[in-house]
Amino acid sequence: MKKILIIQGNPVENSYGRDLAKVYAQGAVESGAQVRELVLAQLDFNLNLSGGYRGEQLLEPDLQEAQALIAWADHLVFIYPNWWGGMPALLKGFIDRVFLPGFAFKYRKNSALPEQLLKGKTARLIVTMDSPYLYYRYYLGQPGHRMMKHSLLKFCGVGKVRATNITKLRQLSDSARERWLMNVQRMGQQWV
Repeated sequence: MKKILIIQGNPVENSYGRDLAKVYAQGAVESGAQVRELVLAQLDFNLNLSGGYRGEQLLEPDLQEAQALIAWADHLVFIYPNWWGGMPALLKGFIDRVFLPGFAFKYRKNSALPEQLLKGKTARLIVTMDSPYLYYRYYLGQPGHRMMKHSLLKFCGVGKVRATNITKLRQLSDSARERWLMNVQRMGQQWV
């Protein structure tokens, strides 16, 4: 049975992203997967990684639970808005605090590359944005996607990482938003 963790990274709780998370979870459950969800706006933690990786900063209980859920999951689904070319500060702070050495990766002596501790997992990014797709991809160069895919997930060993862009969100009609919800529910059914 596939184990899926949905990480809802929008600081605005009643958002379209919340609807996307709900339908993805619904589709996954209908197909027999086990689903858990982290709504970052509901967690209690300090966004700052004080001292970087040099210091000892205790993980709050919500972050300890987040690490346990990430370790449990086969497939990670990140749902968040694209703000200024990347993710909201809430999601970035969560990543800084949770994807730590010893949990997500491990430094190796005499090697620039780490031991990847999240091998065997896959991921899906579902990203909403007001920008047109061609502008984000070709003019900006997809900085947020590159960071999530390569600097974070693949660095930590996550294998296949797919991205879905829901663009021009402000301009989408109600019927277009409904079509996207149906598409995302199908993604959940297929566990991708």
